[in-house]
Amino acid sequence: MVRTLPEGKTVFGVTSLGDEIYLLRLKSVDEVEVYDAISYCLLRCLTVPNSSVCVDMTSCKHFLCLYISDPIVECVHRLDLQGNATQWPVNDVPYGLSVNAVHNLIITCFEVRKIKEFSPRGDLLRDVTLPDDVIDPWHAIQLASGQFIVCHSSSIFNDPVPRVCKISEDGRRVVESHGGQKGSAVGQYNVPLHLAADDNEFVFVVDINNRRVTLLSPTLEYKRQVVASDQFKGYPIRLCLDAERRRLYVTDNEGMDGKLTAGRVVVFSV
Repeated sequence: MVRTLPEGKTVFGVTSLGDEIYLLRLKSVDEVEVYDAISYCLLRCLTVPNSSVCVDMTSCKHFLCLYISDPIVECVHRLDLQGNATQWPVNDVPYGLSVNAVHNLIITCFEVRKIKEFSPRGDLLRDVTLPDDVIDPWHAIQLASGQFIVCHSSSIFNDPVPRVCKISEDGRRVVESHGGQKGSAVGQYNVPLHLAADDNEFVFVVDINNRRVTLLSPTLEYKRQVVASDQFKGYPIRLCLDAERRRLYVTDNEGMDGKLTAGRVVVFSV
């Protein structure tokens, strides 16, 4: 562990862009807190106008902007670094967000088991329906090959096969997978919720109920546990890899009676 960012409202997103770290907190104004990536000092706050409950955030280095998913309004908000905002409809419930190699936005819609690809202007380019056994997909990232890495599991419906999958570019078949049985042993998951990948396609997986971060090889073989449960105060739900600084930012949210009550971001060296 290198550092922790201040505790406050629940953190539903974390990303980095240039020399700054962005936190998405559960509040109605100043939802996005901006920190210096070297000193970790708070620099400013941004408000997401016309938002409801925002649940994930990612950034685009090419267009220097943030994307934020809003499942209540079923839209995505786009913010530039000065806080100027636009939004566009997804027409399904958006959840996890990522940006692919050609700078398009990848949106995971868990209720309909789809991945939607949007242009930076909000034009729907395509949607990909996932295989029948990929139940409640939470987050997807697209590799340079066009294949997707997807984590899926349901804490509500008790998905019997929580796992991380590599899926063909057309979404029709599972190419490789890791997991498939609920549990805490190596090779098992208990709600894998969020992903990050480095330039060599090694995959970091947040496993929320096991309170850990796992590292997988490019072929989704288990490599090691990156962060153990005793390094969190609560539950990790989001992560972001800053490959240039070799830093992993992981949200750490405390809960009570099934509700998240407070959160922070923990910074690890990787």
